[in-house]
Amino acid sequence: MTIEITPQELHQLLQDGQAATRLQLVDVRRQEEVAIGTLPHARHLVLQELPQRWQELDPTLPTVTLCHHGVRSLQAAQFLLQQGFGQVQSLKGGIDRWSQEIDPTLPRY
Repeated sequence: MTIEITPQELHQLLQDGQAATRLQLVDVRRQEEVAIGTLPHARHLVLQELPQRWQELDPTLPTVTLCHHGVRSLQAAQFLLQQGFGQVQSLKGGIDRWSQEIDPTLPRY
C-alpha cells in the first residue's frame, strides 16, 4: 500500500458505502482552515496535537489524513504508521486538489 491516495481513489472508496463506514478520515489542518470546508465525516485533529491525541483514533481502521496541499497530512500519516497503525494514507494534493478534481463546491483558499 502506498502512503498517498489520490482524490479519485478516495472518492471511489467513499462511494462504496461499506468501505466508507470503515474509513477514518483525519483532517490535520488548523481550526480556521477546517471552518472554510472539509470532507464529510472527517475528524479534526490539528497536526501539532497529534502526538498527544493519536490514541483517540482507531489503529485498526483504514485511515486517510488530509490537509491543505498534502504536506502536513503526509507527516501525520508517517507519524501514525510509526505508532503502529496498519493502513494509513495521505490525501495527495490535499483538500485543494480534492476541490479542483472532485468537488468544486468546496471553497479553495
